[in-house]
Amino acid sequence: MKVTINDVAERAGVSIKTVSRVINNEPSVRASTRQKVLDAVTTLNYSPNLAARNLAGTHSYSVAFIYDNPNAYYVIDMQNGILEACRAHGYELLIHPSDSKSSLISDDLCRLVDHGKVAGLVLTPPFSETPSIIETLKSRNVEFVRIVSSHSTEAIEENCIQIDDYQAAYDITQYLLALGHRRIAYLSGGEEHLSTLGRLQGYCKALEEAGIAIDRQLIIKGEYSFESGEASAKEILHSDTPPTALFAGNDEIAAGALFAARLLNIDVPGKLSIVGFEDSPFSRQTWPKLTTAHQPNQEIARSAAELALSRIRCKGAQSCHGNGLESSDKIHRSFTPQLVIRESTGPAP
Repeated sequence: MKVTINDVAERAGVSIKTVSRVINNEPSVRASTRQKVLDAVTTLNYSPNLAARNLAGTHSYSVAFIYDNPNAYYVIDMQNGILEACRAHGYELLIHPSDSKSSLISDDLCRLVDHGKVAGLVLTPPFSETPSIIETLKSRNVEFVRIVSSHSTEAIEENCIQIDDYQAAYDITQYLLALGHRRIAYLSGGEEHLSTLGRLQGYCKALEEAGIAIDRQLIIKGEYSFESGEASAKEILHSDTPPTALFAGNDEIAAGALFAARLLNIDVPGKLSIVGFEDSPFSRQTWPKLTTAHQPNQEIARSAAELALSRIRCKGAQSCHGNGLESSDKIHRSFTPQLVIRESTGPAP
C-alpha cells in the first residue's frame, strides 16, 4: 500500500500541514518538529509526488539548469550536482539546453519562466555572463544563480558561484616556468566565455612576472574542442621556433594537441609538455595522462543549486534572516581549480 502524507503525520504526531511545511523546506518549523517529520519520512520511505505539487498551486518545485556547452562530461557533472541538491530539498530538475548564439535566447528563457512554473534557474557560461540575459531575468519574478569566471570579487553584481580561472592559469604557467620552459604557447577556447579571458590573463601575468615578453604568435584562438586543439597545435608546432610547452584552455583542446604531437612524432613530455584544464575524463584517457587543473564541476553545481534553493525558500518566507543571504552578500562560494601533475609534462628540453 502506498504511504501517504497522512501516514507520515500520524507517525510523527503532527498535523498534515506541518508535514507539508517540512517537505516544502519552509523555515518556520522548530528543529525538533522538523526532525520528527524527517524521521517518519525515512522510516516509512515516503516520497512526495512532485508533479502533483507543481500542479496544485502557484509555487513551483522545479529548478532549471540552463547550458550551452559541447562537453558532455561537463554537462553530466553539472547535472548530477544540481540533481543532488534538488533531491535533498524535494525539488525536480528541468534540464534546458539552449543556443547561446541565438537572437531569441532571451525570449526562450522568458517562456520557460512564464509558462514552465520554474521556481529558480542555475545559469552556466555563457548565459551567466551575458548582461542582456541577466537584465531580462531580473524583470521576472524568478530566482537565479550564476556560475561565473572572475578573479575579482568586486566584479560580481549578483549572488553567484565564482570560479577563479585567472589564478588557476597563473599557477599552471608558473609550474611550467619552474620546469624551465620559456616558450609556452596558449591554445584558447571560445571567446564568448569569460573563463577564456581569465585563463589567458593568468597565463600572461605569470610570464610578465618572470620577465618574459608576451609573444602574440604563441597565443592561438580556437574553440573548446578536440578538433580545435589538434588544429591549433599543428599550426604552432609547424612554426620556425616552436614552443616547448602547450597550455590548452581545457582538456579536450589538450587531448587534440597531444594527438597532433603524436602525428608529428614529437615526444611528450620529452620534447613537448602539454597541460590541460578542468580535469575531465579526457585528461585521464590519454597517454600520457594530462597534467591539468582540477575543477570540481559537480561540487560547483551543487553549491549553485543550494544557493538557488536557499534564495527560493528565503523569498517564500519573505525574510532572509538566518539563511545566510543578507543583502550585502555577493558571492556564496568561490572555487580555484587546483594543479594536478601527471605524465604529460616534464623539464624543458
